[in-house]
Amino acid sequence: MNKILEVKDLRTYFFTNTGTVKAVNGVSFFVCKGETFGIVGESGCGKSQTCRAILSLIKKPGKIVGGEILYKGQDIIKMSQDELRRIRGKEMSIIFQEPMTSLNPVLTIKKQMFEAFSQTNMTKQEKLQRSIELLRLVGIPSPENRINEYVHQFSGGMRQRAMIAVALCSQPELLIADEPTTALDVTIQDQIIKLLAKLKQELNMSIILVTHDLGVVAQMCDRVAVMYAGIIVELTDTTTLFSKPRHPYSYALMGSLPDQSKIGSDLEVISGSPPNLVDMPSGCPFAPRCKYAIDICLKKLPELVAIEKGHLTRCHRLEIVSKFPGIIADTTTKKSRGDIDA
Repeated sequence: MNKILEVKDLRTYFFTNTGTVKAVNGVSFFVCKGETFGIVGESGCGKSQTCRAILSLIKKPGKIVGGEILYKGQDIIKMSQDELRRIRGKEMSIIFQEPMTSLNPVLTIKKQMFEAFSQTNMTKQEKLQRSIELLRLVGIPSPENRINEYVHQFSGGMRQRAMIAVALCSQPELLIADEPTTALDVTIQDQIIKLLAKLKQELNMSIILVTHDLGVVAQMCDRVAVMYAGIIVELTDTTTLFSKPRHPYSYALMGSLPDQSKIGSDLEVISGSPPNLVDMPSGCPFAPRCKYAIDICLKKLPELVAIEKGHLTRCHRLEIVSKFPGIIADTTTKKSRGDIDA
């Protein structure tokens, strides 16, 4: 198992006037070479902050207060700015949520792509040729002409494709896609997901896919971490997560997905709201919303333990979750899309 990235007990806090927001509170996982690793959860659960920490993009009032982020065995947290610049953008790159705010509106696409080549020794002509190739690769029509246009001249789907092209300029070994299909219509979403899968194969990349869309997870991911209130509550391969979820939160998420087998029956509903990350409960953060919770769930945070090889869950009620019936047997043929925040 060739691990390209390993995150150990990562803690990222934001120190605000109202208190300390524990956005990422002890997260651990690894990503293998050529793997698509999904991070899924409701808005505000810590998905994006986990990925920003991986690229050392946490800004004040935020701070990484603990843990390790090992990229090819080197701890990113301990790297100098010069060392980070040699890795960030060159070996690791990111696609942000909203291209209209992430791409520079006053620079042409060409200039922004040229900036992404700044860590290379390519000539101006080589940069232009490679930029046009990348725009063509991500499906931009007439790239030799459109490369001189500005962001506002692109549609939403084209902006997202342009951002992917910018992220791929340095041929990164690890690509972080932070909600790459947000605010796009279903047809464009499907095109972007298929594009990422195609690029992964052609460029032999590893991908961390951040999303709250379980349909995207089913299509793209090899393994998945389910996050809730800054912690991982379940981690396993995608097929197992959809067929045998072993945490009450994961199980409720899977139960809320529309499926042909559920026609005429009610979908699962998760009552209540996630906890305030400034005033976290001492026990399991999901306990106030969990119908299986008992006293210990309200008092003590359960450990993330392996219940099967490669399948970890964080729950005091293992005798209950081990008996959860299967949900969706085959994710490869799953057509429905489920949005956690819907």
